[in-house]
Amino acid sequence: MQINNTFLVLALRFLMLLLAQVLIFNDLGFLGFINPMVYVLFVYWYPLRTNRSIFLIASFLLGFAIDVFSDTLAIHSTSLLTVAFLRPLIMRFSFGAAVDFQGFTFKNTTLVQRVTFLAVLIFIHHTIFYSLEILSFSHFLLILKKILFIGIASLILSLLLSSLFALNRE
Repeated sequence: MQINNTFLVLALRFLMLLLAQVLIFNDLGFLGFINPMVYVLFVYWYPLRTNRSIFLIASFLLGFAIDVFSDTLAIHSTSLLTVAFLRPLIMRFSFGAAVDFQGFTFKNTTLVQRVTFLAVLIFIHHTIFYSLEILSFSHFLLILKKILFIGIASLILSLLLSSLFALNRE
């Protein structure tokens, strides 16, 4: 029953993050250019001890679905899949060597470590996303501005959503 329950929660999160991103956050336009990307929470929320291949495929499919609805030519897919692939390294950076042990859970970490983990996920995702979207080093300051401001907005909204909808994580 646990496997079916986990699958149901993951499928529900997948759909809710997809719908929230496509219907709400893609059209937010705060200050004219801030459209937070909260779908990165999928990588944050995904269970630790599951099949990595399924995780990478699900991350790609979420990015691809957002690309289809946003008409962004695989930029979401590329950035989300890269962050999903780098998640073990980001977790070791944020939580230390304790990640490699079987008894590791998010419950045993501090709030600062979890916020650091989410912030690094978001800022790596946004760096890849906006570098590919703008694709010009002559607009380096524009890329930095978008990474910084949209990254902060995404982090704040992701923290709010995470505190509202977080279940007991592994």
